[in-house]
Amino acid sequence: MLLTMFASAQDTNPVVTTKKLKVVFHLTTNDTLAQKALAKQCHNFLAAAPNSKIEVVCHNNGISFLQKSATKQGDKIKELAAKGVDFVACENTMRERKIKREDLVAECRLVPAGVVEVVMKQDKGWSYIKAGF
Repeated sequence: MLLTMFASAQDTNPVVTTKKLKVVFHLTTNDTLAQKALAKQCHNFLAAAPNSKIEVVCHNNGISFLQKSATKQGDKIKELAAKGVDFVACENTMRERKIKREDLVAECRLVPAGVVEVVMKQDKGWSYIKAGF
């Protein structure tokens, strides 16, 4: 009986807090397994802290997460964006790699410099999580 209750509790992803947490995930890798893990982490975070605000900042090789032609997480990005996750692409990276706005998923917005965006969020009290393994 206890084992059944434990398994059920694990499957439901219980709410841990209703506090309005703010977290910025920083993605710099094109590793598709790390990108898949990031999408899952965002989903799990919102399940445990549903009132939270999440921003995912992608630059350098992490920009591939938001590129239509490269991402394997397009459906997850749409799902998470519908839940309020903010996806951000670095314009510096885009210029360097000659990536156009139309090459990116519609669910993202642009910022001039990804690393500056991360620091500005931290300066405003957001927690920082480096995405990947």
